[in-house]
Amino acid sequence: MKKLCLLLLLATSFTFANNSNPQNTPQIGDVLVINAPSNNAYKHVDFPKLNTIVKRGGIATYKGVIGKHVVVKKVNTQNDGSTEVVLESKNKDKFFRFLKTVKADYHKSLESGEISKI
Repeated sequence: MKKLCLLLLLATSFTFANNSNPQNTPQIGDVLVINAPSNNAYKHVDFPKLNTIVKRGGIATYKGVIGKHVVVKKVNTQNDGSTEVVLESKNKDKFFRFLKTVKADYHKSLESGEISKI
């Protein structure tokens, strides 16, 4: 009986240990906020370079996206364990007047402070 209880306790502890933190995984429909980058450009959110924005008719600054609320539209788990999310503006505006969606490395951009949860 002792062995059975010990085996059951061990199996339940392995079950809970294998569950990743469900709050740290993105879900479709999550609302996030884009913050200011730590340097001049975004590293983990795939916004175009400033010269590309100018060529497409936009203003060469990232100030228009700082503080913008975005919604997670798609979640892709890569082979290396990273999670890529596709972000769309909450009010359906385009980024820089020509991008409907942008991609971001979810965990790295959260750690660097480029995006944050609401």
